Amino acid sequence: MDKYSSYKDSGVQWIGQIPSHWEVKHLRNFLTIFSEKGFDNAQLLSVTREKGVILRDRDDKEENHNYVPDDLSGYKHLMSGDFVINKMKSWQGSYGVSKYEGIVSPAYFTCKLRGVDPQFFSQAIRSKAYIGFFMQYSKGIRVDQWDLDPSSMKDIPFILPPLDEQKKIVPYLDAATAKIDEAIVQQQRMINLLNERKKIVINHAVTKGFNPNVKYKETGIAWIGAIPEHWQLMQLRYTATNHDNLRQPITADQRDRNDPQYDYYGASGVIDRIDHYNVDDKVLLIGEDGANLVLRNLPLVYKAEGKFWVNNHAHILKPRGNDYDFMALVLEAADYTLFITGSAQPKLSQANMNAVKLPIPPIEEQREIVAGIKPKLEKIDSFIEQHSSMVSFLQERKQIIINDVVTGKVKVF
Repeated sequence: MDKYSSYKDSGVQWIGQIPSHWEVKHLRNFLTIFSEKGFDNAQLLSVTREKGVILRDRDDKEENHNYVPDDLSGYKHLMSGDFVINKMKSWQGSYGVSKYEGIVSPAYFTCKLRGVDPQFFSQAIRSKAYIGFFMQYSKGIRVDQWDLDPSSMKDIPFILPPLDEQKKIVPYLDAATAKIDEAIVQQQRMINLLNERKKIVINHAVTKGFNPNVKYKETGIAWIGAIPEHWQLMQLRYTATNHDNLRQPITADQRDRNDPQYDYYGASGVIDRIDHYNVDDKVLLIGEDGANLVLRNLPLVYKAEGKFWVNNHAHILKPRGNDYDFMALVLEAADYTLFITGSAQPKLSQANMNAVKLPIPPIEEQREIVAGIKPKLEKIDSFIEQHSSMVSFLQERKQIIINDVVTGKVKVF
């Protein structure tokens, strides 16, 4: 890559040198916060860390745990080219220039953009060079409750090339990142295929076992099909004990300090809420409600051992008379679709979950299935990890390219 002819200190430690003819401005030079309401019939939008401003399904009452009220008159209206900030997640990079007209949550900042090419600003501001500033100016007792002070935006610096150079940088980055995005899509497609393969392997193991010479009987349940004649078909209530009552509520002070320091099961799957509980056991956790059920039509199953924090939106199950690892597999394979109620806020109640029927082999055969499937799952997981690592590498490479270009480390025209 070429370099510019001369450089100067930007005055920003983690940006370092910039081309001598580029300027260091502040966001106050480009942004004017405004709030325009009363457009409740407009397209509903949202802001994400990964994609910036996206279209949102108005009928989807829950997305990323953000509920959509029936009355949207208080939502903020914006036009294509406006800048939007999720003030509670800006430190994660949840902001961007909108390509759409629509409305966003009243908890967002909406800003008019001026004096800069919107596409260049969008590419630059979402680069690693600037996320640190939004983290620096977000405050709060807990990380997940940090809030961006709008007045701080006047102090956030922005590296500004001449307008003609901005317009040359945009198509280069569009082309370069498009190639990387396509490579990421291909890797993600492989991950999805491997996860599908994993589901098939698990389903076959927990419904058919590994003995091809047994006789089968039909269950009349689609996801199970026929099972070996000597297996039982049992409701979940007879295979595990529900221990939701083992939760021990903690004080707000304990919660904020995460005192004592136990693992927290929930943030990445079982429903991310701030209500924490303390349990001491070797149990399985199943999501009770929320986005997991919407997206997957089944709950994620977590294996939790010892003491841990768990929120009150997860069922806690302890296998009774059955192998712990086998129960984790069969609960992951189960289809809960017909047992989930509610469309706006889908829920798998304890009563409905207890009625789910599961194929249950004798205990020794359960252990044989666990041992037999382990190497197969480890092999699939190894491939998934390889592709996931490649996705991380490509995402990091994409950020490096954007960062180097928008801060003038390399010249691309």
